[in-house]
Amino acid sequence: MKHILAAIIWRFRGVRVYALIGKSGTGKSFRAHLVMEKYAIECLIDDGLLIRDQRIVAGRSAKREKAYLAAVKTALFTDKKHRHEVRNALEREKFRRVLIVGTSEKMVEKIATALHLPAPHKIINIEEIATSEEIETAIHYRNVQGRHIIPVPSIEVKRNYPRIMADSIKIFLKKGVGIIKKHDIYEKTVVRPAFSRKGAVQISEAALTQMIFHCIAEFSPGIQVKRVVVKNDKSGYDLAVHIDVPFGAQLSGKVHALQSYTINSIERYTGIIVDELNLVIDNISES
Repeated sequence: MKHILAAIIWRFRGVRVYALIGKSGTGKSFRAHLVMEKYAIECLIDDGLLIRDQRIVAGRSAKREKAYLAAVKTALFTDKKHRHEVRNALEREKFRRVLIVGTSEKMVEKIATALHLPAPHKIINIEEIATSEEIETAIHYRNVQGRHIIPVPSIEVKRNYPRIMADSIKIFLKKGVGIIKKHDIYEKTVVRPAFSRKGAVQISEAALTQMIFHCIAEFSPGIQVKRVVVKNDKSGYDLAVHIDVPFGAQLSGKVHALQSYTINSIERYTGIIVDELNLVIDNISES
């Protein structure tokens, strides 16, 4: 309820949310300023940070985390103190447009909800602003060298996270027409987070299935899980849970509540993103 009221207030103020989405390592943070230039966006929310004018205004970088799942949770603002810090900073800042960077529409929507911002007004896919060759190169550097981008100058990163510093790069953008041109210089910082040096943390299909069994048994002991089908890509997990429901059980509302409870429990305790969880009722069993 608080989120809905806050989102209405932001809309009343004329604030619009933009989203830049793409799979991990495709160069979103590298090209975020291109989107901001095009749509006159003042603020950027990327990997747990609120950034404005190449300066970290508030937040905590997911790149400082030692484990991959902890980095995901930081990017989603699951920590209450972290979440409130960025919410308060957004209230102080005077802006009309903000860009949220994420790996999927669902992730961006979760971030907007956590920060009490309106749902995205416009969604831009990385493929719209980068060629397939550029995306492949970015993925190569991420997979081979474990390099990530924080879209602020190196002095900002050194001040906050000196241990993950690797290098810095400068981007030149041209604006204007005719003989009147303006050259903007944006510095970005290349970092190597601890979790990228140690490899990714993944959840096995067996472990995820066990968690689903536990969640459903905890929510409604009478429902039996027959099988779980797990599909995973870099944007999130698609789950199909086949269940038997006892005859006479009130299905209206209960199944939807079970679905929401299972998704929220998995995402809260693991940090993974569930794109879809489909409950399939295979059988109505006798009580």
